[in-house]
Amino acid sequence: MNATTTRGSLLAALACVLVGASFTANSVLGDYPYAGGQFLRYGLACLLLVPLTGAGALDRLRALTARQWGRLALLAAVGMVGFNLAVLAAERSAEPAVPGVLVGCAPVVVAVVVPLLEGRRPRRTVLFGAGLVAVGACVVQGWGRTDGAGLAYSVCALAGEVGFAVLAVPVLRPLGPRLLSATVCGLAAAESAAAGLLADGGAWLRTPDAAEGAALLWQAVVVTVVGFVCWYMGMQRLGAERATLFSGLIPVAAACTAPLVGTGSYGPAQAVGSALVGAGVVWGALTGHQGAVRPGGVAYKKSAPEQADPERTGKDQAGSERGPAARVETADGTR
Repeated sequence: MNATTTRGSLLAALACVLVGASFTANSVLGDYPYAGGQFLRYGLACLLLVPLTGAGALDRLRALTARQWGRLALLAAVGMVGFNLAVLAAERSAEPAVPGVLVGCAPVVVAVVVPLLEGRRPRRTVLFGAGLVAVGACVVQGWGRTDGAGLAYSVCALAGEVGFAVLAVPVLRPLGPRLLSATVCGLAAAESAAAGLLADGGAWLRTPDAAEGAALLWQAVVVTVVGFVCWYMGMQRLGAERATLFSGLIPVAAACTAPLVGTGSYGPAQAVGSALVGAGVVWGALTGHQGAVRPGGVAYKKSAPEQADPERTGKDQAGSERGPAARVETADGTR
């Protein structure tokens, strides 16, 4: 394991732990308009991220093709706004563990889809690690009651989780983690506003009370700004399939923090599941890999003259220096 892998692992782990520990904030937003909450969260996050994008950000945005802009809009719609909506819709007729279990299978799907899109075979070490992570996430959360609609929306949430990683791969290199995060947050805010106006009319947005305002502020600043940037920085160093393994830490973090606020307990099942997740992450993300990782997630072996600093390489290719997305988030949370 080299310095690039170590930094990427720490960043991806931090992003997912922040998301998993954010369930308390999400629980107080049950009565707040969904679209309005997403608009405020992503809009504020975008405003906070813009000053961090660095010089030349507008030039990099102008250089994007129409296809890349379409991918960014789809990433915001599917991986952020759509993901959160699918989770909320699933929980209307399913217990929270059901979408959580389905979303916990994202590492397996990403471990297969990303290599196929890049024209290579899935890595067996990553696939095995992803399987352990998925099983561990299921053990941590358990299973719950559901119906056909709840299961269907849970599958949509899984698709959103996968999309949050897969759709970002081709645009991460030209934009870099900070500018990518700022751009998709701005797009997600606009999409949320449009959806709110169409679905709820003038009732789509209202002034939040003190508790709701604090929850939205936490989601915007910590989960979105910090979480998204850390997530995409981690993915830049590890590649999408290895970074997604760390999403298994989300239910683990939620299970560990739930007893602190009286919303759950940490028992033997959670301990066993946490151990499986940890084993899967170590096996798939931290072992069985030789060489560094380019910012786009493609592995390569360094030749003797190419001992460049990975941090510098990432900045040169991305144009700038990643979350629950980022989060990713599971059953009770939103990205």
